[in-house]
Amino acid sequence: MAKRALIPSEFRAAADQLKMSPGIVSGDHVFLTGVTGSDAHGQMPDDAETQIRNAFEKIGSVLRAGGLTFGSIVEMTSYHVGLRDHFGLFDAICLKYLGEPYPAWTAVEIAGLRREGAIVEIRVIAHAERV
Repeated sequence: MAKRALIPSEFRAAADQLKMSPGIVSGDHVFLTGVTGSDAHGQMPDDAETQIRNAFEKIGSVLRAGGLTFGSIVEMTSYHVGLRDHFGLFDAICLKYLGEPYPAWTAVEIAGLRREGAIVEIRVIAHAERV
């Protein structure tokens, strides 16, 4: 089965440096690499709301590169440092991006993430008939 990378222009430098693809199209699915909430300059904001919004905006960028929308998401896994400290906020922001039918979702509390200061990382799988 053929596969191809989805790399929006704003992800090119990070993808080249880290030797990874922000998204991979494989068959009828697109698998997105987990994203944290750093800003366009790679800086990690101090506040949870900005980090969470940034992460969802990055997901949207990769989805759009494949001609998809948030409605294409079928599965989401979110990793949280201090889950209970920001879960209500995460859920409220999440609902601004996702609608019915809601994707399958697993939220996991973890001790830490690769990016210093990150409190959340989100990865998704999306479905498309033709990508």
